[in-house]
Amino acid sequence: MSQTRDFISRQCKPCKSGTPPLAQSEVDDLLQHLDGWQQYDHLISKTYRFKDYFQTIAFVNMVAWISHSQDHHPELVVNYNSCHVEYTTHTMHGLSENDFICAAKVDALSGIPD
Repeated sequence: MSQTRDFISRQCKPCKSGTPPLAQSEVDDLLQHLDGWQQYDHLISKTYRFKDYFQTIAFVNMVAWISHSQDHHPELVVNYNSCHVEYTTHTMHGLSENDFICAAKVDALSGIPD
């Protein structure tokens, strides 16, 4: 089972303030299991493209459902035919496994293979 599939089946866990973020080596390894996600400073991001505004908003609503169910919320930038998604863990001031769990779940709902 791939790392991505493992993340899809996992649930986010609350992060306590003061817990250190993932080490860069861990981030680098985990990014290899996500299709098209990039790291910028203390976040990971990806832009999804769609045929039209309706498909974009349908995607945004699915991301909102994932965010609510995982209690881990991304920054979204929504345009007519695209949505830019960014994850970070604010309590850690960096990246946690929760960011990768949610990224894998978002990729799964959009039909992106791992």
